[in-house]
This record gives sequence, C-alpha cells and structure tokens, in this order.
Amino acid sequence: MKQEFGREIDEVELIAGSGGVFEVVVDGTPVFSKKQLRRFPEPGEIVRLIRR
Repeated sequence: MKQEFGREIDEVELIAGSGGVFEVVVDGTPVFSKKQLRRFPEPGEIVRLIRR
C-alpha cells in the first residue's frame, strides 16, 4: 500500500487474526471483506476499490 499510495496515506496497519478473515478498512469504512464475498481479492482489486 505504501508503494502504491506513497504520501497519500499516513498509516497502514496489519492486524493478525484467525479463521481466514481478510478485511480492508479505510478511515473506518469497509472496502473489501473476504468473509462477505467468500473470495480473496484479485490482483489490483484493493487499490481500485480504495481509489474510488
């Protein structure tokens, strides 16, 4: 994320979990949820979703 967004973002935080949960949240807003969609993101998908 830092490589893609550079100075556009202040912080990236990885929170370890269990059970295969993979969630991306930006400023408190969910952007991607593996649990909800039942799949991993495609290459570049997270960046596209954040840039919306």
